[in-house]
Amino acid sequence: MAHNNVDHRKTPKPEKLAQQDKPEPFSVRGFLKTLGPGLVTGASDDDPSGIGTYSQAGAQLGYGIGWTMLLTFPLMAAIQEISARVGRVTGHGIAGNVRRLYPAWLLNTVIALLFIANTINIAADLAAMGDALKLLIGGPGFLYVLVFGVASTAAQIFLDYKRYSAVLKWLTLSLFAYVAALAVTKVSWGDALRGIAIPQIQWTSAFLTTLVAILGTTISPYLFFWQASQEAEDQRVDAKKQPLAEKHYGAQREFHRIRADTMVGMAFSNLIAISIIITAAAMLNATGKTDIQTSAQAAEALKPIAGNFAEFIFALGIIGTGLLAVPVLAGSAAYAIGEGRKWTVGLARKPREAASFYGVLALSAGIGIVLNFTPINPISALYWSAVINGVLAVPVMMLLMVMARRRDVMSKFIVAGPLYWLGWLSAAAMAICVVAMIAGFFL
Repeated sequence: MAHNNVDHRKTPKPEKLAQQDKPEPFSVRGFLKTLGPGLVTGASDDDPSGIGTYSQAGAQLGYGIGWTMLLTFPLMAAIQEISARVGRVTGHGIAGNVRRLYPAWLLNTVIALLFIANTINIAADLAAMGDALKLLIGGPGFLYVLVFGVASTAAQIFLDYKRYSAVLKWLTLSLFAYVAALAVTKVSWGDALRGIAIPQIQWTSAFLTTLVAILGTTISPYLFFWQASQEAEDQRVDAKKQPLAEKHYGAQREFHRIRADTMVGMAFSNLIAISIIITAAAMLNATGKTDIQTSAQAAEALKPIAGNFAEFIFALGIIGTGLLAVPVLAGSAAYAIGEGRKWTVGLARKPREAASFYGVLALSAGIGIVLNFTPINPISALYWSAVINGVLAVPVMMLLMVMARRRDVMSKFIVAGPLYWLGWLSAAAMAICVVAMIAGFFL
């Protein structure tokens, strides 16, 4: 019996194949159309908990921590591009490929840790969103947590996939709030540029912990799973696309699209992160306000220094990026578990067609909501989710790099050259993070 994904149409002529593999001439409209999974992934990386991390880094360490954004950019861009390639070539996400190649215990461990870390992260993000809206309009923060959580989950389940994808892309614009905050901030640009260009390292527990938090925030396992699964999803819903392992032509055009999408997404992510760090350094560190634990506290602390406008746009950015990040966190967990269990998965499918997949998505978001109504402090729990993410990232990245070189997975499209070595360098950086975390317990 023929495989469902096999294309029975007549194979195009060689000259037609060459034409389909050639990149299209550049146009602004065409370029914007190519932006999708990479842009959303990069933007969701700056979630409210990430904003809290960058705010805390800028408040505690000032401009001198800005260099980390130059360090993380090539590493996160490489590992995200490799994730996207695996999804586009195989037509499966990372968990789906792990299920086909590795023991069940390894798959189950990975997806269990991912679900736990993502759920805690959702709880922390919802808490920050509730606090941010409370800062703007007052009222009960817990009610806002419930509304944000239910609205984000319902949008994923009931909105049409193409419309939902467009909503996510438009939500990325909310992050420009932090660029706007930077524009109204009095910055010592000489110090800021030195902090970006010249690494300043302090061999203290506080500095190493902050460095681990930054790397763990920018290079997180849920981002790998989401981007690979979204590439596979986009291929499934587009009748003109099939996994590149089955239909080779058009591969170079697809790889050009993936690279452009990923580079823009990661550059966007780091631009926002450095804007937050510089704003916090200028407005908080420079005035002695160094004890900032959350993104909402950062927004509140800006008010007496920079005025209502800075506080408003900072809080608005927290809400916008939270609405973007919560679906990505819940969705990546649902994709991972669904692919690992061989369920029917995909946001493009109706709820009745993928009930188990949507059930996991709703469960993850639901537990995240409930955690905000328990004695558990989701912001404190976020530390442990970062620990889980740091530990989980290392084996996931190693599995990803090994898969990217297997011809029985990637066919003729194995990852090689500078991209391959950057991927391994990214994995090594995360391994060092884990060692630093463990060492931090004894400092």
